[in-house]
Amino acid sequence: MKNLLLNPAFNALLLFTVSGEFILPWILGRFYKAYRPQTMVMSVLGSPRSPVRAIYNAWLVWLGCFLACTALARWDAALMEHPVLAEALLVTIGVFAIGAGLISGFFSVNESREEVTAASKIHGVGSALGFTALLFFPLADALFAFACSERAAGIVSSVAFVLALCFFAVFIMGEKDRFRDTALAYSGIWERMSLFCMYIPFFFASIRNLFCVL
Repeated sequence: MKNLLLNPAFNALLLFTVSGEFILPWILGRFYKAYRPQTMVMSVLGSPRSPVRAIYNAWLVWLGCFLACTALARWDAALMEHPVLAEALLVTIGVFAIGAGLISGFFSVNESREEVTAASKIHGVGSALGFTALLFFPLADALFAFACSERAAGIVSSVAFVLALCFFAVFIMGEKDRFRDTALAYSGIWERMSLFCMYIPFFFASIRNLFCVL
């Protein structure tokens, strides 16, 4: 599967998928009047009351399937020379693909955090595990890049990890009631910023392989 990483079609799909994570919610949010992107997480678009739930949940399933394949390709490419880092890449991407992709796509969160159901609990656990795993993907990617003497990729992924860690911490703090009336309460913004930073290695790799500019 490692040959996939250099395949133009695969890299085009990777760029489409990671870009779609931000473009699609922006589009779908326009058809959901109760949705507030600044204060609501993206998964609310897949809630039972959302008029666009079918589209968004289908997208999460696609995301999970595609990133699971990406995790296997990354693992296969690194396994021979760097087995420990190969496992790290597989886990950080794979757990996110399953938890925040497939599980979240099949089990919807509710619009209100106070409204708890079995599906929303499963969604919450899957999403939390997935985001926590992906948080360390830029770090694993940076270590792998430096091990392969790819300095530019290593620096980009290192910076991405630091930024992702900062935004993720703000996102978690903003979920606390005591920060409800502060700037930290803009959980929708902080979620997107942290996710974007976690995805930076994907953006970098797909653009580099497609256009050979770096």
